[in-house]
Amino acid sequence: MRQMKKRFVQVGLGVRSEMYWQAVAGDFADHCELVGICDNNAGRLAMRKQQLADLATPVSAYAAEDFDRMIAECRPDTVIVTTRDCNHHHYICRAMELGCDAITEKPMTTDVDKCREILRTQQTTGKVCTVTFNYRYAPPRTQLKEMLMSGLIGNIVSVDFHWMLNTSHGADYFRRWHRNKENSGGLMVHKATHHFDLVNWWLSSVPETVFAVGKRNFYRPETAAQLGLENPGERCHACPESTKCPFFLDLAGNEGLRATYLDHEAHDGYFRDRCVFSPEIDIDDTMNVVVNYRSGATMSYSLNAFMPWEGFTVTFNGSRGRIEHLCQESIYINGDGQVPGELVREGTRTKVFPHFLPAYEVDIWEAQGGHGGADPVMLKYILDPSNQPEDKYLRAADQCAGAWSIITGIAANQSFKTSSPVQIADLLPDVAEPNYPPMPAPFELISAADLAAIATERSTRA
Repeated sequence: MRQMKKRFVQVGLGVRSEMYWQAVAGDFADHCELVGICDNNAGRLAMRKQQLADLATPVSAYAAEDFDRMIAECRPDTVIVTTRDCNHHHYICRAMELGCDAITEKPMTTDVDKCREILRTQQTTGKVCTVTFNYRYAPPRTQLKEMLMSGLIGNIVSVDFHWMLNTSHGADYFRRWHRNKENSGGLMVHKATHHFDLVNWWLSSVPETVFAVGKRNFYRPETAAQLGLENPGERCHACPESTKCPFFLDLAGNEGLRATYLDHEAHDGYFRDRCVFSPEIDIDDTMNVVVNYRSGATMSYSLNAFMPWEGFTVTFNGSRGRIEHLCQESIYINGDGQVPGELVREGTRTKVFPHFLPAYEVDIWEAQGGHGGADPVMLKYILDPSNQPEDKYLRAADQCAGAWSIITGIAANQSFKTSSPVQIADLLPDVAEPNYPPMPAPFELISAADLAAIATERSTRA
């Protein structure tokens, strides 16, 4: 008996939508079907409909205000939400209220009230809400989870985690709608939701208190003046300083960016290339956070958005040793046609420092594709779960994981303003912990048997 295809619709057709519609209409078309698309930009809506028709995937297209009608007419099983972050909650909740499951890009939403609305709606409807934390699926990051689960360095006491956004990708957040916190929650929510989710998942724990400081040090009018840009325009397109500015973005010269944004500006007035030094920006570019977790671990975290390289360093300090991981990612601008965040193999390594024994490097689990090799793996588990191996790492994320990931960033934004620690229980008092894999039970720092084994190994080597 032929199995019915699972029916999808998608709302929000900017660059972040591409990975999903291309997967549903492409690699997974034998059991998935994209039946409707929805956007607030009529030009982009027509373009995407034609692109899908060219792939022999005819779809019905709907304006944003016709979302409910799309659900009624297309009868989807699942709604894929790839709109601006501040609108995620509306479409997630409405999808579930209308009887559909929801798959949403990160962050799940941008503030506490919207988060609570999603949690209430999911509980009331019983529908499935999936948050696409693709970073969990990157093989090197899954490898770290495997090492921590194994008890290799014992119980995790502290984490040092530092993320670098470079002057290509990092600057891009200050051109787009992300530059205003009302749209994105700032980088503490929009970007760091990935990082906070990784630590929650790596530790199999959730945050309890957050203290943070953040400000905008680099992407300011003063920096433009220091670069000799005397008369920067509102945007890069037709800017009189374009030949002198190292941050100039040529929308007209990039086929993907031109077709997605520049060609359709007249429909909604959205400029994809606003000046990164604009006084209208209100997000931070330099952030430091200290987080205490329910497990007893503490994290020191930083995010800087104007670095000379892209990637991160993370160190886990445990009761039996230390793991250091360095990951470098490729340079790109969102939507420029390059693979986003591809792993730079020669710039990625992991080293283990056991107590009382020599340190050693481990062979990195191989990865290809976007976001450190995560995207292809995640899409298989989301769109073709029945044909994937059982996932002992429990990488799939629901609304609870989505809530626990954004709450650290929301608390950090609050701490920026008050200069005081924030108690997570004051923001989200009743959220269940996500379904994380179990970690090793507490044990002695080093047992007598371990010390004897170490002494034997040392004598053997000698």
